[in-house]
Parts: sequence; structure tokens; C-alpha cells
Amino acid sequence: MRVAIVTESFPPDINGVAHCTLQTADHLHRRGHHPLVIAPAGPPGGPPPATAGGPPESQGELDRSHPYPVIRIPSLPLPGYPQVRVALPSRKLAAAITSHHSDVVHLASPFVLGARGMTAALRLRIPAVAVYQTDLGSYARTYLGAGENAAWRRIRAVHTAADRTLAPSTASARDLEEHGVPRIRLWPRGVDTERFHPSRRDPELRRSLAPGGELIVGYIGRLAPEKNVELLAPLSQLPGVQVVVVGDGPSEPALRAAMPRARFLGRRTGNDLARVFASLDVFAHTGPQETFCQTVQEAQASGVPVVAPAAGGPLDLVDHGRTGLLVPPGDTTEVTDAVSLLSADAKLRAALGHAGREAVEGRTWEAIGDQLIDHYTEVLAARTAVAA
Repeated sequence: MRVAIVTESFPPDINGVAHCTLQTADHLHRRGHHPLVIAPAGPPGGPPPATAGGPPESQGELDRSHPYPVIRIPSLPLPGYPQVRVALPSRKLAAAITSHHSDVVHLASPFVLGARGMTAALRLRIPAVAVYQTDLGSYARTYLGAGENAAWRRIRAVHTAADRTLAPSTASARDLEEHGVPRIRLWPRGVDTERFHPSRRDPELRRSLAPGGELIVGYIGRLAPEKNVELLAPLSQLPGVQVVVVGDGPSEPALRAAMPRARFLGRRTGNDLARVFASLDVFAHTGPQETFCQTVQEAQASGVPVVAPAAGGPLDLVDHGRTGLLVPPGDTTEVTDAVSLLSADAKLRAALGHAGREAVEGRTWEAIGDQLIDHYTEVLAARTAVAA
């Protein structure tokens, strides 16, 4: 099967869309399929991709650093959040899909580049599967104070044109249904249960982070307004608690000022990130706008008890009182109380961590990737039946 994956983000970006797209393309390649990734290019001055020759219209900027082709479309930084790149209009997208002879177009969190990918799929009469991953309506409200309805009109238009929309959680599926998007199926996310594992707990790292033996409470993710990381500020003042923050983003300066006692470790990836996860005593996620929340799964795979808001994706991932604790969104007192409860009860921490690990052991990227291939197959079969 030849699959063109049009994504708003791809590594070296570090976010949920980029990570899921990478896992998807890698899985398709391992299964003997032929993925093509089309993504925004990085900033000027970054490491140049390994390129191959060919006409610009068919090749574009061709990144050969993966075992499948990755076409990079020129992009600009999002105003106010330069870590996010927005692709510019380009004929290279449709040309790349055409030259790839794609059987299906996969749209990863479509909004700008993905909307153009949907247009190309319609013109080329190729079936499209749209993956909903980002609550852009809430982002518009958070960053602009307006534009939520306009964002949802764009989301509805793109996803309605797709043959199938895949939602990562029951909460996001419900949001899509309420906004008039048809043909929705659930498709969750996988987790690398070998990389994220309790065995990576590192006593030396723990001593460096909390030399007095404090309870280590960690947040791992983007440092951006919608993540509400400032809710951890009261925790950072508690005796016997060490708050650790991993990640970067536009909110970092304000968070450092609000939590001078917290340890900020910057961006971590790979096995280094897994070591940090497993070395926490509690993982606290504070953002209420998650369509899934991959970091909750990674904490659970690491055997770490989770505190998360009772909203969005965490509602599917956390069984309150068994695999973690859910708290009302945006309530700093409830977050502090939940962590205090765990701080006072080592047996509860251990029980929640163990149950969380058990809950995710079957959610490998291999299993989730095979589910995605089944979705492609069903969409292709439906198109064939209509044509007949």
C-alpha cells in the first residue's frame, strides 16, 4: 500500500503530532508498505536534509534521513510561537502525491498543510483518512482570545471531506460529533513500553534532582499557555517536594519566575527522557485541552502514578483511584491535594504505578499501527465498492 502522510509537524519537532506521525511512517515501512511524508520545512540555518536529485516539482526538498522519502515544504514560524512552523502554499504537495502514486492520503492533524492535502486528494480522487489530534478551537481561544468558531469551521470542512476521521479519545470524538463531523472512528495512540519502563529508574539522577530525598513531582511536555503548568507553583513551595519540569516553549520564562525552586531540565528525548520519567515519584499533567495526552501513557508505562485533569484524553487513560488520580481542570488546590495524598502514602503510589503499567502494556505502537492499516483497508474497500 502506498500512503502519502501529510502532516503539520514532523521530527526534529517534538510534539504529539510529530511523534505519532513518525511512529506511523516507521510502522508502515516495517510492514512492507510505502509511506511518503510531506511536512513543513524547518527554520533556515538548520541542518540541511540529505537530498536527492530530480525536478523541483516532483522532489521538493527531499529528506533522505529516514528509510522512506520525506518532502519538506517551505514554512514560516507561527507568530508568538516560533517553535511551530506553518507551511506555505506550494504546488510541490500535489506533485509529490501524484509522483508517489498514493493509494490513500493520511492527514495528520490537518489544518493548513493538511487542508491542502485534502484538496489534492479530492482533485486526484484518492481516498483520505484524517487524524484529529489538536484542539485548535481551544488554542485559538487561548492564544487569540477569539477565532474558536472559525477554527472549528476549518476543522469541520477538512474532516467532512475525508473518507474517515480518526479520533484519539472518546472526548475528542464527542467534540467532533457535536461540531458536525461525520464518519468518526476511534484510533488511540501507542506507547513504547520497552523504552518507557520502570527499570529505567535512576538513583543517581534522583539524588541529583532531590539531594534531600524529596518527593519528585514532574511535568513533562511543552511549556505553553494551554498547558497550565503554573498550577504546579504552590507545589513547588511545599517542604519535602521537588518539582521538576522537562520541556521548552514560550511560557518557560514566566514559569521559571513563578517557580524559582523548581528544576528545569529543558528538552529531553529518547532514553534520556525515559530515564527522567521512571525516576519521578509522581507525574502531574495540568493541561485541560488534550485530545489524547501521550505523556500520561509514557508515565504509566514507566510505572509512575499520574495526576491529570478530568478532561479530554486523560478520561480514557486514567481510571481514577486505580491507575492514577483525576482532578477538576484548572484547580491548583485539587492538584496540590492529590500530590499531597500520594506524598503521604507510598503504598498508594506503588499500587497506582503498577496498575498504570499493566493498563498500557498492550498498547504498543505495533498494535496501534496495525489498527491504522485496517482503517486504510476499509476505506479503500468502501471506495472500490462505490466505484463498482
